[in-house]
Amino acid sequence: MSVSMTPAPRTRLPWWRRPPVLAAVGAAHLIGRLPPARIRAVLELARRGAAPATAEQAKAARDAVMAVSLSCAGEGCLPRSIATALLCRLRGSWPTWCAGVRVHPFAAHAWVEAGNRPIDEPPASYHRTIVVPPLDPHRTVAPLPSHPRTADPPPDHGRAAVPPPSPPGDDGVGRRAGS
Repeated sequence: MSVSMTPAPRTRLPWWRRPPVLAAVGAAHLIGRLPPARIRAVLELARRGAAPATAEQAKAARDAVMAVSLSCAGEGCLPRSIATALLCRLRGSWPTWCAGVRVHPFAAHAWVEAGNRPIDEPPASYHRTIVVPPLDPHRTVAPLPSHPRTADPPPDHGRAAVPPPSPPGDDGVGRRAGS
């Protein structure tokens, strides 16, 4: 997935700020080798518990990624976008991660957005095919179903209750057979 573009000017990152950025870039290169459905699943898992990223947070993460990785600063849009999202997550936020295509001329691309705006991307019209937005902080999560061995009775599902079996020798009406 890449769009032909010239590498952006890179800034130097102080050595003490490089380790988390390098970890995000390394993880992004590994995640980028997965099939698209797995990439989505990994990123959906990673975004849990993060606040939505601001444009400033996403841009700072993207700039840091590009400062430490030549491949991400060039045409490596997939590892660049994944590393940017992961670095934002390490810092407590999550941008909207997107992957998409355009038809004429055909190209695939991956990028991050914040506030529905692409972060430092050239103007181009891509059809989004995969989107991993931040989770809504006001979303309510349904409780997990109770374990079948708990004291809660099982659901009825519209079936009639079956009486317990009668003791041996009972005719079902509470009398002993032969009495």
